[in-house]
Amino acid sequence: MDQPVRIVLAKVGLDGHDRGIKVVARALRDAGMHVIYAGLWQTPEAVVRAVADEDADWLGLSLLSGAHMTLVPRVLDLMKQACLGHVGVIVGGIIPEADISKLTGLGVAKIFGPGTSLEDIVAFLKSPREPVP
Repeated sequence: MDQPVRIVLAKVGLDGHDRGIKVVARALRDAGMHVIYAGLWQTPEAVVRAVADEDADWLGLSLLSGAHMTLVPRVLDLMKQACLGHVGVIVGGIIPEADISKLTGLGVAKIFGPGTSLEDIVAFLKSPREPVP
């Protein structure tokens, strides 16, 4: 029997806008995923610790503060250091077009901007992933 997808969702940094991530969390839960919402104002270190503790398949970061080019690379670096490179990372929020390729080049699997349908997020997370070497 297949295990449900396990995803940690977190707001990293000082961004206190959490309505969107809560809507996404509910949609993922309703789609049968095991959702762990780490909450607001998380440090990169706390998020990576939660991913390890929860044995997550995915990490979803929500950023609306404009600090994505500082916080996301830090999280990705800490995940590599913690041997969590096999965990997929998605980012949601307001990410300028010019930064999307930079973040995906660093290892973010997908970026979901404002207006992305919940069905698209669910379908992406349920689709087969390429194995990470």
